[in-house]
Amino acid sequence: MGSDVFQPGISAGRLAPDAYEAQFSDLHPRLDGHEALVAADRCYFCHDAPCITACPTDIDIPLFIRQIATGTPDAAAKTILSQNIMGGMCARVCPTETLCEQACVREAAEGKPVLIGQLQRYATDHLQEQGLHPFTRAASTGKRVAVVGAGPAGLSCAHRLAMLGHDVVVMDARAKPGGLNEFGIAAYKTTGGYAQAEVDWLLQIGGITIEYETALGGAVTLDSLKADYDAVFLGMGLGGVNALGAEGEDKDGVLDAVDFIAELRQAGDMAAVPIGRDVVVIGGGMTAVDAAVQAKLLGALNVTLVYRRGRDRMNASPYEQDLAASKGVRIVTHAVPVAVHGNGAVREIEFEYVDDAMKGTGQMLRLAADQVFKAIGQTLQGEGLPELEGRKIKVSDSGRTSVSGVWAGGDCASGGDDLTVTAVAEGRDAAMDIHGVLVG
Repeated sequence: MGSDVFQPGISAGRLAPDAYEAQFSDLHPRLDGHEALVAADRCYFCHDAPCITACPTDIDIPLFIRQIATGTPDAAAKTILSQNIMGGMCARVCPTETLCEQACVREAAEGKPVLIGQLQRYATDHLQEQGLHPFTRAASTGKRVAVVGAGPAGLSCAHRLAMLGHDVVVMDARAKPGGLNEFGIAAYKTTGGYAQAEVDWLLQIGGITIEYETALGGAVTLDSLKADYDAVFLGMGLGGVNALGAEGEDKDGVLDAVDFIAELRQAGDMAAVPIGRDVVVIGGGMTAVDAAVQAKLLGALNVTLVYRRGRDRMNASPYEQDLAASKGVRIVTHAVPVAVHGNGAVREIEFEYVDDAMKGTGQMLRLAADQVFKAIGQTLQGEGLPELEGRKIKVSDSGRTSVSGVWAGGDCASGGDDLTVTAVAEGRDAAMDIHGVLVG
């Protein structure tokens, strides 16, 4: 986040050295054995299990909770991982409060659901920390599949294909695997290097090779992949960031929130990451909340999250919104950026209030800012891609694209919500369809 323009409001080390570990500690520490048994005992084991229906990966939640309750957490982990191979990460970052836990009968009856996410983490951590991989690879089919993107969708697809006996080559533009799990999620949600540890564990299935710093484009084209492999899966996510459309947004200090989050995740020392005194984050999704909360945790004095619609329209869940507010983030709604002011570097950002129809009201708001983080959505990058639907690759329910032999899933595809758990489900389902095609 360097700049040639001196910005006096931005500095590193705003907190005492020993404060960073506490600020970025685990948001939800893992349950111990007794706590897990108590939490599991609250499950009604409903025969119709609305929690399963609410889970994008269709995990048999009552079954794995019963397995925890009977003292077999490793069996519970296998139940989870058979449907969601990245169940450990999803237990940390999935918005369970709007999915399985919201559907929980306990939530409807008492306003306090079974701790499904924390129980899922308890089971998967118990198994993975032993170095155990509960799946074995089938006999080789002799088929080779290219997977573009080592994020949740690509890794999920690759693992399922490898387990079914195919040889998989995963290509990723970065020097490390994990995609958004490694570069795009708040540091306090994935402590202790968990994202990389999960990838290492996943690769124990065998049959998966990862080629780093290899992106789609240039020498690697869709046509070349089709010629060299029996099938192709595209799971490269979204590489570009939307523009604000505000005058002066090219000033120093106006940054992409995803880059800020990635820098934090890769920082060996949080105290070395510079942060402003007055920070403004523009957007209403999980990325916006993650950036705003972490700016506050780094020691920013004033952090304001500004969204163009009402709080009920924010993609970030009410839980995430409340988390931001609890950390001291101010949330302003129904406001759109119109101009960034400053001499070379941002000093203020100006907004206009809008009504529910997004029509300007003429009322203006100016906020002091030495850093502005854009979190207003990302765009698909690449040439020679299959047919698009809107700004994403058009896919069928099984992930098939308009190009024969090419599937897609995750954020780059026109599937469901842009969530880790959804990407995992789409990668898994595409793998099953690819397998069916390859083996007839």
